[in-house]
Amino acid sequence: MSTAPWLIAGLGNPGPEYAATRHNIGFMVADELAARAGAKLARHKRAQALAAEAKVGMPGAMSRIVLVEPLSFMNESGGPVKALMEFYGVEPDQLIAVHDELDLPFDALRVKLGGGDNGHNGLKSIRRALGTGDFLRVRAGIGRPPGRQDPAAFVLKPFSSSERSDVPTFVARCADAVESLITSGLERTQNQYND
Repeated sequence: MSTAPWLIAGLGNPGPEYAATRHNIGFMVADELAARAGAKLARHKRAQALAAEAKVGMPGAMSRIVLVEPLSFMNESGGPVKALMEFYGVEPDQLIAVHDELDLPFDALRVKLGGGDNGHNGLKSIRRALGTGDFLRVRAGIGRPPGRQDPAAFVLKPFSSSERSDVPTFVARCADAVESLITSGLERTQNQYND
């Protein structure tokens, strides 16, 4: 059994102008997990990323985790994620990427192992950096853009006023799914959380 920690990569874009956008739900989930663990994300000395070490689980059965928010932009997430995986000795089967998903309605959640990138530049970058797509994903639904709005513009907009009140509950459920992956495994987590 690996003694390496789990690495949870919340995907998003750095900077206050992106903080409340749909594309940054991965950062929101990482922030929620850090708050639960009483951990503080801080700049890592070996990677262009914010990171925090923490533990999840029940007393007597705690698992080590490293929370990561790349400080590169979304389409360059792979470099910081790979650097931290190497630093902590994490293999792809102990990486969980948390990201926004256009093809799921807002507030829908899906957990999966591997698969395609579905046009998501953060996932593409991680796959390219690692040479594999065989890592766990927590896919947080943000819905499709209305009308003919460009998806690239849509993901960089804040949640709508009607969605905003549901975002904290959704982020908490995504964080629950991350914790469940670590403590209960993929199948049980899919059974419990996949919409």
